[in-house]
Order: sequence, then C-alpha cells, then structure tokens
Amino acid sequence: MIKKFLTIIFAIVLIFGCDKAPTDNENKYNWDFPQGFPKPFVPADNPMSTEKVELGRFLFYDTQLSANGSQSCASCHLQSRAFSEPLTTSVGSTGQIHRRNAQALVNVAFNHSLTWANDEIVTLERQILLPLFGEQPIEMGVGSHEDEILERLSNTRYKALFLNAFGDDEINFDRIVKALASFTRSLVSLDSPFDQYAYQMIDDALSESQLRGMNMFFSEKLECHHCHGGFNFTQSTTHEKQQLDLRAFHNTGLYNLAGEYSYPKLDTGLFEATAKPQDVGRFRTPTLRNVELTAPYMHDGSIATLSEVVDFYAAGGRHIKTGEFVGDGRENPFKSQFVKGFELDAQQKTDLVAFLEALTDSEFINNPKHANPFLEKH
Repeated sequence: MIKKFLTIIFAIVLIFGCDKAPTDNENKYNWDFPQGFPKPFVPADNPMSTEKVELGRFLFYDTQLSANGSQSCASCHLQSRAFSEPLTTSVGSTGQIHRRNAQALVNVAFNHSLTWANDEIVTLERQILLPLFGEQPIEMGVGSHEDEILERLSNTRYKALFLNAFGDDEINFDRIVKALASFTRSLVSLDSPFDQYAYQMIDDALSESQLRGMNMFFSEKLECHHCHGGFNFTQSTTHEKQQLDLRAFHNTGLYNLAGEYSYPKLDTGLFEATAKPQDVGRFRTPTLRNVELTAPYMHDGSIATLSEVVDFYAAGGRHIKTGEFVGDGRENPFKSQFVKGFELDAQQKTDLVAFLEALTDSEFINNPKHANPFLEKH
C-alpha cells in the first residue's frame, strides 16, 4: 500500500506545475535519469555538455587550483563519502579550521539554495566562487593568485580540455567556474535500494526492517518527510516541473543559549544573511540521500552518528548541560514546528536507521565518471 502511495505522490510531484520545454542545449546532454524524472534548471549561459563536465572533473580533483597547490575541491568532497568528508568541520588549504561541516554534493543540480545559511545563493556558478575566492574563511585561496594559477593550468592537457569544452583553448576563471559547476551538476544519485523499490518496482529491494522504517519516516508521528520530502529528500528542491519557491531553512533546536543569540555567535545561521531575529539558528535542510556516508551531521558536525541523530529528533532538540554551550534547544522559541519529539522502542529505532541506510547509492560512490581522472591511465 505504501509503495502505491509513494508512486502516486511521485507522479503528482512530476505533473505539478507547467512543463518547461527543454532547449536545444539541454537536449545535447544526456542526464541519464530514470524515466519520468524532471530535469534540473541549468543557466542559459552555461549549458551542460559532456566535454565541459569532463573538464570540470579534472579541475575538481586538481590541487593546482588552490593558491599553495595543496588542496583540491575533492579534498573536502570525497566520492567515497558521497562527496562530503568525515571531519566535524572542514580545514582550508592554509590550515584554517572552518566553522561548518562540508555538505555532500548529491543531486545539487536540484538544490534551490546552495549553502548552509544563505538564501540568496541559488546557482552553482555563484556558490563555487565562495570556496575559490573566499577569504573568511580561506578555502582554496585563489584571490590575488589568479595569474599564477592560470599559468599552472596552461599545459597541453588543459588546453585540449578547454578547446573541447568551449571551442577554443583560452583558460580563464569564468570558464573554470562554469566547468566546475557543470561537473558538480552532473553528480546525480538516483539508484539506491529505496529508488529501486519505489520507482523501479523491485519488490525485494528493501528488507522488512527497512520497509517498517520507511513507513515511520513518512508517518505523521515522526514528520521527517515534512522537511526531507520529495525525491531528493529535502524541502529545498527545484526543477523544471516544480514551480513553488521553496528555500527551506529550519531551526531544529540544536542550541538555545542565554544572551544575545540563542545559537553560538560563531554561526547564527540564516540570520547572518537576513538580520531577522527569527532566522537565528535556521539552516538549510540537506538531502538525506547517501546520509549513511556523510557523518558527522548538522551544520557544525556536532552529532556523530545516525543513531544519535534519531535520538536528537526523538528528544525534540538537544539539552546541553555541560561545556561551552549550555542550554536546552528543546525550548528554543524559533524551533521548527515539525521538531516536536517522538517515542520509539529499540526495534523501531533500528528500523528507522535501516531505512536511512537504504538511501545509500553504491553505484554513485563508485561511478568512474565521477572519479579522480589523475588516477586513470591516459
């Protein structure tokens, strides 16, 4: 019954809204989606192409793109971890420790917003500028080193890749950003056991435990699906058949500190972009696809395991009694209405975690099209 329900809901999501006819450029790129899935929006000035994606793959894995030659995009976005990393928060090329956990690059082509806490960054082309040129914190540290980096890339291999992607071999940062955006846009994950069960109609793709967990996940008792809904398991999704403006940011009751802000001053969330008091502690809802691989969790990496994440939501937030951030997040006045808490017995918790693990797409994390090209024999 639940399978039929999911299929119907999925069909409604696809049909809802006015269809957008694909352009000629969009038709030239094979997204390799399952039948019926919508295409993501792609900027008109950066159409997808196989050649541009391949150039972006080389750049994504190339440490020469950082000022000191020590770090690539892939240093913080590991394919084996669904393009996230197992650190609490990231470390930049200069050794600077960042304040946020690296988000997984899973189906980012469908994201309506692209950072933890800024609702104005809605294209990959703009988002990619932050790790490249940002100074607070420094990630790749490109600023003031542009000419030096471009000189490093001016070799036979890259000239051929730029020629294939853009029609001539000029190498510049506008093209670098567009190629990186194209590669990250190509990172599509839609072949987990859940997908096989719900969309490919493979009845035995999920275990009995995972099926029970799925029923709980989509229940009103737990309310997980209100924030982690749709085929991408996040409220913040956009595509050619989705016309609603959904930029989902939520306060989950992670903190509730005394003083000026209820969240640590180091990171007050969406408030930094809007200056609205009700936005303190609101962060973007990440996808749950491949969530088994993307620990630690939350914007600051402060929850270590999926089991602990379930405990956190079951409690309706987090009560911190000792340490630097004492406070009861369950009482945060701006906490999302969907984080109310719930009760699970041991078997139910096991089932729910088992369902979350059924969102792991082993093909995605082993896809050679996404892998480090410098490890291949050419």
